[in-house]
Amino acid sequence: GHKSRNRPPEGYKKITLHFVYAVKHDGRHKSRIVAGGHLTDAPVESVYSGVVSLRGVRFTVFLAELNDLQVYQTDVGNAYLEAKTKEKVYVIAGPEFQQLEGHILVIYKALYGLKSSGLRWYERFADVLRDMGFTPCPAEPEIWMRACNADGTVIKDGISKSVPLDDKKSFFDPPERVDDGSYYEYIAVYCDDLTIASKDPKGSITDILEKKYHFKLKGTGPLNYLLGCDYYREGKVLCAAPKRYIEKMETTYMQLFGEKPSQKMRSPLEKGDNPELDTTDFLDEKNTKIYQSMVGAAQWIISLGRFDIAVHVMSLSSFRSQPRKGHLERMKRVYGYLSKIKHAAIRFRTDMPDVSDQVFLDYDWSNSPYAGAREELPKNLPTARGKPVLMTSFVDANLMHDMLSGKSVTGVLHFFNKTPIDWFTKKQNTVETATFGSENNAARKAVEQIKANKLTLMQLGVPLQGAPILL
Repeated sequence: GHKSRNRPPEGYKKITLHFVYAVKHDGRHKSRIVAGGHLTDAPVESVYSGVVSLRGVRFTVFLAELNDLQVYQTDVGNAYLEAKTKEKVYVIAGPEFQQLEGHILVIYKALYGLKSSGLRWYERFADVLRDMGFTPCPAEPEIWMRACNADGTVIKDGISKSVPLDDKKSFFDPPERVDDGSYYEYIAVYCDDLTIASKDPKGSITDILEKKYHFKLKGTGPLNYLLGCDYYREGKVLCAAPKRYIEKMETTYMQLFGEKPSQKMRSPLEKGDNPELDTTDFLDEKNTKIYQSMVGAAQWIISLGRFDIAVHVMSLSSFRSQPRKGHLERMKRVYGYLSKIKHAAIRFRTDMPDVSDQVFLDYDWSNSPYAGAREELPKNLPTARGKPVLMTSFVDANLMHDMLSGKSVTGVLHFFNKTPIDWFTKKQNTVETATFGSENNAARKAVEQIKANKLTLMQLGVPLQGAPILL
């Protein structure tokens, strides 16, 4: 009722509302009413809600291509408003509410701006996915999966649940593996953006989300653009390339410097360049912020798949707190390189590589401390379904990469079958005086990542082709 005749409910706090206006990347104009969450008390409970990693998105797309599934994308419109808030807040309606002006309005939806709205939407959508038969992957919780028969029907209880501690199954038993045409469907959740891998994503998932759960879905269709990365096909091969994001970087560059990035360079940095030895003047505050922004954009594009600039940007990011003029010129060169080679792409090639020409040593461990060692595996691994994956990783180290600190650099590139799926580059924590030490450090880091990727694949129900290969 009106504030002159009624009082707000006991225990509720008054907040304000404001409008946020936006122009979407496709030209649509949008306004959204946002709650003044800064006026509410800090929540006692955790309000964390996770999103799928870019690595998890690549896993999902790769597994869809591997098992001949369709890859769809969709966006849940006004997702937070699909959930109800637990925060006790109210507002006094302003003139924009017309005949309700001056009324006390209790907020019961999880409005954008409230501190707990992200978690409330996460809980709401998780309940929906569980109701549809999906289960979160323990190794990548924002990838949801469910088992299906060859004809597309859902296998009830097709994914292992938690196993009691007194179960007779050994930690050394590999997961069960079937070859009956069954497979897993996956949904990778990034807040309200869904990446769906299914034989019939429209009929078995998106239509149900709209008709049964009354979600308003937008942009539903084959995957073409997600989180700054373009997806397209060359023949039958799916490709991922952040072309539009590079174009956006070019536009930003022109706004900052009044010219296009130079496309004369064929490499991100000159061969043998050592940015740490630069002695040019320090940048002023304005250009320091420009440098930091350019480094941040370059780091994101590496995450999207342009690992060809990873080592160079890693080196330049060391100077973000106090860059020099020479460092800014080097970042301009990196932008010019990206502008020149903007169409470089990751190709999801899922056929099994031929490693028959590789010679692997058969070492006798019986007289070593590792005699009889076996790999421990989780007891709750799901049944392996679908086509197998061979994991291959390449690792290298650059001794004395940093001439001032003497630190080496680790570089790792992981493949699933013939697809580059994950990458890593970083200065090592210790200073090594010989190649043996730096290579050993790099190999240790690669093995840690291989173990993580292997566990993730096994938790996603993927059969593995032999042991991972490290080169």
